[in-house]
Amino acid sequence: MINFIGNRRKAYVLSSVLVIAGLLSLVIFGLNLGIDFTGGTVLHLNLGEDFSMEQVNEVIAPFEELEGAAIQIVQGRNIDGDEADEGLVIKAPYIEEERRNELMDALKERWPYLNPNDLRIESVGAVVGGELTRQAFLSLAVAIVLMIAYITFRFEFKFALATIISLLHNIVIVIGIFSILQLEINVPFVAAILTVFGYSVNDTIVIIDRIRENIRHRRKSDYAEVVNESINQNLMRSINTSLTTLFVLIALLFGFHYYIGSIDLIVFVFALILGVLIGTYSSIFVASPLWLNLQDLKLGKGRRRAA
Repeated sequence: MINFIGNRRKAYVLSSVLVIAGLLSLVIFGLNLGIDFTGGTVLHLNLGEDFSMEQVNEVIAPFEELEGAAIQIVQGRNIDGDEADEGLVIKAPYIEEERRNELMDALKERWPYLNPNDLRIESVGAVVGGELTRQAFLSLAVAIVLMIAYITFRFEFKFALATIISLLHNIVIVIGIFSILQLEINVPFVAAILTVFGYSVNDTIVIIDRIRENIRHRRKSDYAEVVNESINQNLMRSINTSLTTLFVLIALLFGFHYYIGSIDLIVFVFALILGVLIGTYSSIFVASPLWLNLQDLKLGKGRRRAA
């Protein structure tokens, strides 16, 4: 039997390092927010032939709106799995429709093979972006409150507190990794975070339910042993569930990358993969040991009052 409780301090150190690294990255580098939150325009184009960044800069130079815009050269694959022509992604502040049409005319003049049927143009105003941000935070807050209420009603408040801390730990680490890698944060990312929330809490509840069952016939002094035994009893279930989920997500990641080429979907699946890995880790090494710490704290206060 693996001694998870005996190694909980090592897990706390690892979690602390990941959380602190993520928070430092958020302070120093911030988040690479997509137009869903900041407002702006994204043009994803297939120019139909090879090109260089210098050529692109020459074409867009007359457009003041694109000054400081993020420009990327991307390459994907078509439905047959063959490499497609090089594509261009331009992320800029909000551009009016008239100016967008002028930009498209300039690009078509320079690259006549530009395929008009292979375009992706998205524009989001700053007001809409701000509203999406508020809705994202509101959704997260509502999910946290409802989970605390349910777990407190179903089990006890200490279980709810330990679960929510571990879930917030998961979210901070995932967001921190996105900050370190400067991956784009968009609406699908928020959906992925909420999905990870539900996935992680399910795995955690299975373990704490086993703890509650095992602890009914044991002495309070045996809490550490009961928690460790409960984690080991659910270990293979947690691993098998996570592995089957990861197999599907990895298949989706390769499919989106090689056959669809959607950056939003790739980011969505990558966030889910991170969430499943970190959620499985936290349900084993963070949530249950945290409950044990809270229980020890309660027992310690009781002994001091008795003394």
